[in-house]
Amino acid sequence: MSLFKRGNIWWVRFSTPSGQQIRKSAKTANKQLAQEYHDRLKAGYWRVSKLGEKPRRKWEEAVERWLIEKQGEKVTLVDDIGHLRRVHPHLYSRYLDEIDREVLDDLTQSRLSDGVSNATVNRMLEVVRAILRRAEREWDWLERTPHIRMMPEAKRRIRWLTREEARRLLSELPDHLAAMARFALATGLREANVVKLEWSQVDLDRRCAWIHADQAKARKAIPVPLNAEAIQVLRQQKGKHSTRVFTYKGKPVTKANNHAWRKALARAGIKDFRWHDLRHTWASWHVQQGTPLYVLQELGGWSDHEMVRRYAHLSVEHLAEYADKLSETRLDSTNLAQSPNWKEKKRQADRLTA
Repeated sequence: MSLFKRGNIWWVRFSTPSGQQIRKSAKTANKQLAQEYHDRLKAGYWRVSKLGEKPRRKWEEAVERWLIEKQGEKVTLVDDIGHLRRVHPHLYSRYLDEIDREVLDDLTQSRLSDGVSNATVNRMLEVVRAILRRAEREWDWLERTPHIRMMPEAKRRIRWLTREEARRLLSELPDHLAAMARFALATGLREANVVKLEWSQVDLDRRCAWIHADQAKARKAIPVPLNAEAIQVLRQQKGKHSTRVFTYKGKPVTKANNHAWRKALARAGIKDFRWHDLRHTWASWHVQQGTPLYVLQELGGWSDHEMVRRYAHLSVEHLAEYADKLSETRLDSTNLAQSPNWKEKKRQADRLTA
């Protein structure tokens, strides 16, 4: 029989022209709808086999393949999986060619109704777009990726601490978190790279450490020169664990941005500050001390120069001499009347400022 029941739900069963046995749930208790599903599914396999048409793929097939290919390749995969869980009720069982602009707009509105920010919605849409693009461009599963309308986002200002704020925060942190925060402020390393740092990645004699390519967000190894502050922190950790650098009560730390961190921020009177902002603070201090942006890019392991230009406004020394030129011109023009030949000098000043 081409239709059979399991409980109250109808299932379909047939053989494809190539001899493949197909058994799938029609997901309905209505026999007529189950028969329609059977006929459409069987016709699809026939068209693929006899007419050379491409098989239609479903969203969950694309998600499964994308996750397999991204495993070990993308540091933020855990975050992506979280977004995909939110997407699942909206796109599950849909064929890829059925995911059009209307479907995606409905998805966007549904997430906004949950009270999340535009930025959160955009991060979700970026994952959906990445999967659909790969289905089109690499797997040949889709003829064309639909246009995905992103939500407007306010440009977030760079949040960083002054030296005094940093001292205040460090004094409120538990010893193990204070050590990790000091090391982050000295090196600019991301939370995961600090938390998982191993002694095999550190050379105190050469005053350097390194982050392996598979640990770095940009998938490129990062050399980490160690300044005096970083060296002091590491020496204080020696002997606490045979493998990992940062520990708590003899066990490796698993997370820095935790309850103790948030309580210390409150005691220090510091608001709107995340652990990742320690990296922003490190970069901001570097720029304010005159570190060139191309050097900062290499130190921080950024692959995109635009990411580093976020800090450019914090350094104005290279513009000072040009600003002073205008200041000197105006100063001279205001004092011309007190000098000999002031009319001729005024004409020269006017030509300069015209």
